[in-house]
Amino acid sequence: MAEIIADALTIEFPLYHLGARSLKKRLMAQALRRIREDSDSRVVVSALRDLTFRIGSGERVALIGRNGAGKSTLLRTLAGIYDPVGGRLSVQGTVGSLIDPGAGMDFWATGRENIRLRAWYAGLNEAQAQALSEAVTSFSGLGEFLELPVRNYSSGMQLRLAFAMATASRPDILLMDEWFFTADASFMAQAEARLQEMVASAKILVIATHSMRVVRRLCNRVIRLEAGRVVDDGPTEEVLSRLPEEMRLELETLQPGG
Repeated sequence: MAEIIADALTIEFPLYHLGARSLKKRLMAQALRRIREDSDSRVVVSALRDLTFRIGSGERVALIGRNGAGKSTLLRTLAGIYDPVGGRLSVQGTVGSLIDPGAGMDFWATGRENIRLRAWYAGLNEAQAQALSEAVTSFSGLGEFLELPVRNYSSGMQLRLAFAMATASRPDILLMDEWFFTADASFMAQAEARLQEMVASAKILVIATHSMRVVRRLCNRVIRLEAGRVVDDGPTEEVLSRLPEEMRLELETLQPGG
């Protein structure tokens, strides 16, 4: 069974080197209303505050909101990258992440070595690791570049390697950000077909996006975030119909990745 349950989920980040009485801190606090001081007089930003929701099998959920609303932070929390400081998070099922092309990569290692590292992290045996290497090599089209350190790759090459590794398996829960839309056109055609296969096979999809087209094409539910809080949640067309006019126009004109 695939399921995600969040109960009063809270994520906070401390800010260092910011004086307790600094003008910058006061201005940020007034603008965001998400900053406080902890017992050690450190400045703490509340990235997510008291999020409560359940996502079950068959749901394709779009996370929408303006930049800084908490969409990417929530994705990273669901992926296990960030630990909650409050509340509870339960994730049942295998998780696959298409969040950040560089996440989990060793930029000083070669592309080939990164594939082996991914296999090792996933607990694959030698035969499975070899199969993964062959699949990533074939799909990425990087050829001899796989023998070079990833730090020498262009952003497009990093994306190809990351996408090929992330989509080599079929997880129960697929977490996605819009970075894959920035690939070159020839790779996008190839990536789109593979992506559709992953979306179809996943029991749960959660995608952070600014694009109305992506929301309507892929999702049957929308969670709208503002300042780290859930402000709307429901069937896609119902939530979209309740959007402020300014935000609706912004989503309708933005292209994926914008």
